[in-house]
Amino acid sequence: MPVIIQKPATPVFVFDRRFYGWSAVSVALIALVGFARTYYLKGFFGTPTLPPFVHFHGLVMSAWVALFFVQTRLIAAHRVALHRALGIVGCGLAVLVVLVAADATMQAAGREVAAHRVGPFHFLLGINFINLFVFAVLFAAAIVWRKRSDFHKRLMLLATVNLLAPAAARICLNFTHNQYVQLAAFFLCILLCVAVDTVRHRRLHPAMGWGAALSIVMFSLIFIAVQWPAWVPFVDKIMAP
Repeated sequence: MPVIIQKPATPVFVFDRRFYGWSAVSVALIALVGFARTYYLKGFFGTPTLPPFVHFHGLVMSAWVALFFVQTRLIAAHRVALHRALGIVGCGLAVLVVLVAADATMQAAGREVAAHRVGPFHFLLGINFINLFVFAVLFAAAIVWRKRSDFHKRLMLLATVNLLAPAAARICLNFTHNQYVQLAAFFLCILLCVAVDTVRHRRLHPAMGWGAALSIVMFSLIFIAVQWPAWVPFVDKIMAP
C-alpha cells in the first residue's frame, strides 16, 4: 500500500484557517447578540410578535451566517470541492438575502409613511439599501475572483461583515442611542479585519483595501444624507400609497 505524505501546513495557511474560523464565529456571535431581544431569544424578553415575513427574513439572514461558517470550516478541512459546490447554493442565497431584506425594509418604511409618522425606517430605508448594495458589490466581486483565493476569501469576509451593521447598531442601543457610536462600532468590525490581515501578512491586500474603503465611504455618505432636512419628505414622497 503506498504511503501518502501530506505536506505540512504553511504558517500562512494556519493563520488564515484560524483567522477566518474565528471571524465566522465572531460574525455569528454579533448577529446572535444583536438580534437576541427582537428575534433569537425574543421569548425571554417579551418583545412583540413578528409577522411571518419578518421570520422568513431572519431565517434567510441566519442561513447566510451559517453558510459562511460552514464554508470557512470546509476550507480549513481542505474540502475544496464541497466548498465550491456549496458556493452555488451561496449565490442563490445571496440573491435571496438582498431581495428579502430590501422587501422587509420597504414594508417597514411603508407602514410608517401610511401611519403618518416619522420612525426609524424613514432613515433605515437609505442605510439598509446602501448596506445591501455594498454587500452585493463585494459578493459579486468575490464570485468574479473566485479562482483567486486571496481575493475571494477577503471579499467574502467583508461582504458578510457588512451585513452586521444592524446587529452592531442594536448592540450599541443597549448602552447608548448615539448614532455616531453605532456607526463607529460597525466601522470597527471592518477595520479589525483589515488590521489583523495587514499586520499578519505585512501588507494591505488590495481586496481588503478597496473593499473596506467602499464600505466606509458609502456608509459615511448615506449617514450624512439621511440627516438632511430633505430626506424625510423624500421618503414620504416615494413611499406614499
